[in-house]
Amino acid sequence: MEQPLLESDGVLVRVAFGGICGSDLHYYRHGRNGIYELRSPLVLGHEIVGTIAEIAPGVPGDLLVGQAVAIHPAIPTPPPGGAAGHGLHLAPGGSYLGSASTVPHTPGGFAEFVRTTADQLRRLPEGLPLRRAALAEPLAVALHGVDRYEGDYAGKRVLVSGAGPIGCLAIAALRRRGAGEIVATDMWEEPLRVARMVGADEARRLGVDPPLADDAFDVVIEASGSPAATVSALRAVRRGGTIVQLGMLPDGELPVPLASLVSREVTLRGSQRFDVELDESVRILAHSEALDAVVSHVFPVEHARKAFETAADSRGSTKVLIEF
Repeated sequence: MEQPLLESDGVLVRVAFGGICGSDLHYYRHGRNGIYELRSPLVLGHEIVGTIAEIAPGVPGDLLVGQAVAIHPAIPTPPPGGAAGHGLHLAPGGSYLGSASTVPHTPGGFAEFVRTTADQLRRLPEGLPLRRAALAEPLAVALHGVDRYEGDYAGKRVLVSGAGPIGCLAIAALRRRGAGEIVATDMWEEPLRVARMVGADEARRLGVDPPLADDAFDVVIEASGSPAATVSALRAVRRGGTIVQLGMLPDGELPVPLASLVSREVTLRGSQRFDVELDESVRILAHSEALDAVVSHVFPVEHARKAFETAADSRGSTKVLIEF
């Protein structure tokens, strides 16, 4: 394809890999992701890594053509090295690669080239394979979600509901945060196998293994985005415990028994994208070969439709990448 023209402050990145996110699947299959509805055609993709192809003359800093980079999808972008909690991801305005959250929509990175600003780029450590680095954005989402629980994870019993890509990366994040015991649940064996590989102490298949006890967990990370799973989390969490809703729930009214939440003083916290966690994510990936297991499939861009079909089948896939 023809290279996009650069603005005076722009950087052109040649895309190597793009990960298919649950939000991409929602747009692809339903034309919407939560409250964000497609109003015009949209290039998807926000889990993007590649190499710098061109730098506009007016760009300051020490970026070099050929450097391997991950892309922060948000514009404006939180400063590298900043303290988490700035909340720029929640500020009104701004845009996000491959998202219908603004009109006009912001094109994503499922392309041979993508235009970015220098602020969006995070240089990758030497030796970090681009295939693994493609997990940087979803791992940042998982880190942000796990840290929505404001207590100390040391000695805590944690349930991760849903062992898809975000659930498995949340397990890795919880292990890094020092969780005492991590239990993963899912409907299918393959994602549970990956959950064990990345740090789950126990993995239970729903409807096959014995059900979980009520009031058993200090924290529940709900990573499936299923309303039924959120209801189950209310039973699984202990009195005074915390549920983090990390999976994107469908828009509209949901049948959630809030009376149980009130009477048992359960804290329910939402989690939206991430802020500055991409920097920690890149550092973790540089030293975490075990996370290679989260990538189950890589398809060339010519087979993008097959990639989306595979990503939609959680029975046999976790993170699916498109290679450009």
